Amino acid sequence: MIKQILNQTFDEERSLYNLKNTEVVNCKFEGPADGESVLKECRNFAVNHCSFSLRYPMWHARKFTLKNSSMDDKTRAPLWYCKDGEITDCNIQGIKCLRECQNITVNNCDIISPEFGWRCKGVTINNSTIDAMYFLFESKDVEIENLKMTGKYSFQYMKNLHIKNSNLDTKDAFWHSKNIVVENSVVKGEYLGWFSENLTFINCKIIGTQPLCYCKNLELINCTMEETDLAFEYSDVEADVKGHIVSVKNPKSGTIVADSVGEIIREDAIMKCGGDVLIREHKMSA
Repeated sequence: MIKQILNQTFDEERSLYNLKNTEVVNCKFEGPADGESVLKECRNFAVNHCSFSLRYPMWHARKFTLKNSSMDDKTRAPLWYCKDGEITDCNIQGIKCLRECQNITVNNCDIISPEFGWRCKGVTINNSTIDAMYFLFESKDVEIENLKMTGKYSFQYMKNLHIKNSNLDTKDAFWHSKNIVVENSVVKGEYLGWFSENLTFINCKIIGTQPLCYCKNLELINCTMEETDLAFEYSDVEADVKGHIVSVKNPKSGTIVADSVGEIIREDAIMKCGGDVLIREHKMSA
């Protein structure tokens, strides 16, 4: 960086348009002019300790860092079409944050943004809290660790996602997703994972009704399940579940092993269902 902009307030349309090789520090983007796109088409720049309260503040940004900054609920669609950026220690409340972006890292952030992360590629999220109604819709090549996520329709139509050490409070998660691995996490959600392909849970706790139906190549390794009734309907599944499953209904193929199953339902199937449900034998110690 060869230039700094310090302690200023901007509210005009495109006030810092096409900014290059500059650090913006302790500035405010707000005011009566209510200008849009204040940092549009900027390159190789850093934003530190700034606050935003204007629409579309960072579109088409390239090679940037956004740190220790805030974007309030007036920053509609705050980051779109951005590439090669890092967002660290920020509070973001703008709806539709991160759309069609590439190679973005999010660290230690607190985000409230319905429709967060749509159609992105190469996103990394670490040590963050995100509340998003539709989270990461149609995104791919995503790495997540230590995330606390709240939302209803998360991870839908995603490809190539790896989640570790996270807590996901969701609903229709992972629908139509492909190539997903979730490790050492709690996943709470109704109708989890329907129509997914290559979905794997390792050392996870799965909570909620009617999970994991219509799945292809579904795998559960050393997982637990709570309040999970009518599980695995019409799924191709290999599952090792520690503890109890409320009920299993018409698994299409594969083997489900659990310590106990409240009910195994084999009726009203509309396709051939030959999946096995086995109760694990416990050896008594001498």
